[in-house]
Amino acid sequence: MTSNPAALAASREMQIDGRPLRVFDGHLANVGDYVQGLARAAFTRTEIARPETAGYKHWATEIKLDALLQQPIFEQTRRAVLGFTTPAFGYKPYRAYTNVASFGDMLFTHTDCLPEQHDLTALWYLCEEWDLEWGGETLFFDAQDEVACAIAPKPGRLVIFDGAIKHVGRPPNRICYMPRYTFAIKFERVPVGGGQ
Repeated sequence: MTSNPAALAASREMQIDGRPLRVFDGHLANVGDYVQGLARAAFTRTEIARPETAGYKHWATEIKLDALLQQPIFEQTRRAVLGFTTPAFGYKPYRAYTNVASFGDMLFTHTDCLPEQHDLTALWYLCEEWDLEWGGETLFFDAQDEVACAIAPKPGRLVIFDGAIKHVGRPPNRICYMPRYTFAIKFERVPVGGGQ
């Protein structure tokens, strides 16, 4: 981890097959504002996990990068990403979108980048409350397809991980009537001086 004093401190951190995963809690005070905005957003059933599961689309809404950069949530994300930078490499965002899942949806395991890319995915859980019995965890797998880590949705929780780690968001359980919103910001690794 870098010693950059502007970087957010992680609540938990680990490595899966040598690739980093960090959890950040307590850094998004206005999570309710985002939840209310998402309740009015236009979601389309267009997102797929991987090409062979293209017949099973799930709900998403895209956020334009210029709008993302104006949001307070991006500043918190940027500060968390600073902890992953090195003297040689930084990160810049290239895509942002929100997924929504409800009981009965089918979500599939996938990776977000090729192993040699070392891109990062920043995943925010946007909910005002979440009960342990509601499920909805994000599962992360090791190279043997064993569950290496499970991250529970919590209001305003952020998890940042190497996009080559196989993962899946599980839909909520039957007793959950809340949508499971996850706001993803994808970052590509760039040489220092290449824009961050």
